[in-house]
Amino acid sequence: MQNVNIWSEEFGADTDAPILLIMGSMSQGILWPDEFVGRLTAGGRRAIRYDHRDTGMSGTVDFAAEPYTWDDIKNDVYRVMDAHGLESAHLVCHSAGGLLGQFVAVERPERVRSLTVIGSSPLGGGEGQVIMRALMGQPQPEGSLPEPAPEFVAFYRTLMASPPPADRRARIDGMIAEQRLLHGTGLPFDEDAARRLQERIYDRARDLPAVANHRLAAMAKPDFEPVGVLHQVKAPTLVIEGSHEPAKPGHSAIIAEQIPGARLMIVAGMGHTLPPEVHEELAAAILAHTAG
Repeated sequence: MQNVNIWSEEFGADTDAPILLIMGSMSQGILWPDEFVGRLTAGGRRAIRYDHRDTGMSGTVDFAAEPYTWDDIKNDVYRVMDAHGLESAHLVCHSAGGLLGQFVAVERPERVRSLTVIGSSPLGGGEGQVIMRALMGQPQPEGSLPEPAPEFVAFYRTLMASPPPADRRARIDGMIAEQRLLHGTGLPFDEDAARRLQERIYDRARDLPAVANHRLAAMAKPDFEPVGVLHQVKAPTLVIEGSHEPAKPGHSAIIAEQIPGARLMIVAGMGHTLPPEVHEELAAAILAHTAG
């Protein structure tokens, strides 16, 4: 296991039930909004968020010299738990973080008190390949997961064909455009708040382009996800999807079908981000799910 430094921070009392917040691919831990985290701690939880390797303030890797796979990113979950003295925790996961949470719940069930996945895909569903086929205009094999929304495909096709941004402002403008897309069309988009967030993400990153290593890690081991194992999840599971999810529409219902006893929750207006309008509803659901 590579010795990569992982940045993390925790909130709340040591004696409160711990929630480990696992963000998605290429995403910093601060994408768990401060206000949302505050609602969890006000509800009597000890909340921990962290930057994945090659994001934010965590260590970066020379991928050519020290390649890694998503197995290593998954094993970082255990490293963060160990560093905070957690034998087990409630896992609350977003997007590809949900794949990590599902994998951990299958692999080490004794470490998962409960599982919450938001805007994620079912473990073993090959979601990354579905997105890549959609971007390349290739047909999806029968039984594939639902494709992302047309506006998602159009945005990333344009991005793939565009030159890299010339300076800080151009890069942040691009990051805001991506946030607007992922936000979806169900709620108003606060561009000023988005600029403050993306400036914070830009300025706290040790090496912003290093996030692309997460894509290289996926290509290094495309079969990272075990298939046909979600029936083994023992942890009480809450699966959440926004009604305006652009990246993984309909994937949450498939997760809920495959995990015994899982509950599905649809949040009106929400896309693939966590805007202020949904914090109260999300936090209340997670506090209820992690109670007792």
